[in-house]
Amino acid sequence: MTVSVIMGVYNCKSVELLKKSVQSIIDQTYDDWEFIICDDGSTDDTRELLRKIEKVDKRIRVLSYDKNQGLSFALNTCLKEAKGKYIARQDDDDVSMKNRLEKQVDFLDKNKEYNIVGCLADICNDLVVWGKYKVKERPGREDFFWNSPFIHPAVMIRKETYDVVGGYRVSRETRRCEDLDLFMRMYASGSKGYNIQEILYSYRLINNPKKKYRPMKYRIDEAIVKYKGYKNMGVLTKGIPYVIKPIVIGMIPQKIFYKIKQSQYKNIM
Repeated sequence: MTVSVIMGVYNCKSVELLKKSVQSIIDQTYDDWEFIICDDGSTDDTRELLRKIEKVDKRIRVLSYDKNQGLSFALNTCLKEAKGKYIARQDDDDVSMKNRLEKQVDFLDKNKEYNIVGCLADICNDLVVWGKYKVKERPGREDFFWNSPFIHPAVMIRKETYDVVGGYRVSRETRRCEDLDLFMRMYASGSKGYNIQEILYSYRLINNPKKKYRPMKYRIDEAIVKYKGYKNMGVLTKGIPYVIKPIVIGMIPQKIFYKIKQSQYKNIM
């Protein structure tokens, strides 16, 4: 087995989006994969839906438990069962382009010095593609100052790299930034990452100015994660101003923040 695709699901937001997400993996040009989906204690009919999806393709496996534990716990549950040498992420409301796995496997096979490979992504809502998500080709440690230099659900990572850092850290402070915490710990352990400069993923982000993007409690958690991550990577002195960045952004009125975010994605189309 070469690739294990992992996904955590809790009370899925849309049956149709989940089906499209799973189908995008089934339709991949690269076919040596298994798809492990963990139901994170859903309280609706998500588990029943996943059991039906499991029957569509023998490479799909569904795991479940009764109590909601959070995404980090769900993904770690998938990792324990994963047989692939590469781990690919996928979110339940996103779509992978047909050649995503093929491109990422080819890169890791040919570039042994890299542990993480990501890509660029379309930004879409229910109706249209409204922006582009661009990330740096060869991120260094200081590229973690502003935002994560990787699109979490669009990455593929060597299984051994996950093993070195013990997988995702299950903690209150990583509830909404488990990806940032994971990547910084990987970089602190000596890992290197690369982003293929092609759009291989469709990332769903609803551009709704009335919806609070991230409550302050999660922004405080992110500041704590950044402090620890920068310290472990040896860039804390330069990174101090960026530790408080999530809290400062949380104080910006929602409508203004929305316009900034929307402009950020549209300016790189």
